[in-house]
Amino acid sequence: MRTRSLVTNFRDLAGLLALLTVLSLLTALSMSARAQDNPAPAPGTLPAPASPAARDSELYCAGYIEHAPNYSALEIVGGEQEQEQYIFARGDFVYIRGGARQAVRVGDEFTVIRPRGQFKSKLSKKDGWLGVYTQEIGRIRVTEVKDEVSVAVIAYSCDTVLLGDLLRHAPPRTSPPAQAEDVFDRFADPAGKPAGRIVAARDYREMVSREQVVYIDLGTEDNVRVGDRLTVYRPVGKGGLTRFREEEVGPTASYGFESEVFRGGQLSNKSGRVQYPPGDSIKGPLRTTAQVKDRRPPLPRKNVGEMVILNVQRRTATAIITRAVQEIHTGDYVEVR
Repeated sequence: MRTRSLVTNFRDLAGLLALLTVLSLLTALSMSARAQDNPAPAPGTLPAPASPAARDSELYCAGYIEHAPNYSALEIVGGEQEQEQYIFARGDFVYIRGGARQAVRVGDEFTVIRPRGQFKSKLSKKDGWLGVYTQEIGRIRVTEVKDEVSVAVIAYSCDTVLLGDLLRHAPPRTSPPAQAEDVFDRFADPAGKPAGRIVAARDYREMVSREQVVYIDLGTEDNVRVGDRLTVYRPVGKGGLTRFREEEVGPTASYGFESEVFRGGQLSNKSGRVQYPPGDSIKGPLRTTAQVKDRRPPLPRKNVGEMVILNVQRRTATAIITRAVQEIHTGDYVEVR
């Protein structure tokens, strides 16, 4: 009986060991599969890049304010289906003035631009014109080259393309990485770096928010570069869309607001505020909101958002809003972080 019990216990132990071996093998296989799906970076390599701050619709369609533009003779002069349409978009074939004689080659890419006119702003401290506001319409790619004309396909369209739109060689553009979600100090002190203002927004919006494009009066002459991050701020009490009286609603203490018996109206909670220490009259001198603002020490500025620069010209730059803790207006101030 004892021998049989030992044999039974041995069989149970062997079965338990076999089960544990199978479980260990399955665990190892599962970990191996995870490692293949999410491989660890090799020694000495950098981590995966952060997501871009701007999408193609902002990166290629933002537009800019160019101080001294130099336009080439390249322009869109026709369309394959112009007999039945006068506007063109992505996928359409168009004809451009410029062929082999102008050194155009198959595969060349051009930006379609549309100058809108000289731009200046009373919001900026810079004198004179800031430049020509230029709208970016899209991108085309040359598919066939003739002697003096070429055929191109519209590869990306931000707006409808028209005959007469101008062309420029498409510059390489890479979006700066999106900022990590760190703590935003709404009352941070100035950094003492170059500062300017938002002078306009794309499509001439007056109020913008996150992922929208704006133009600022800082450029290469102010030593700003693509990828620079800026704080958007405004002085306390500024930036309101409506105007209202700053005084209390109730009138100052005076006769006629009390009963003839109890005479309590002059000291009611609707009467004016008397300065402290009080004068000898309940009619004044009074404490007002305007007086408090005139006598108070400098207050911290109000930081309302952040932006990153996408494109820099001589006197201006194009930026995208990356953070907004409340509405942002044209006219708000910006400072390099």
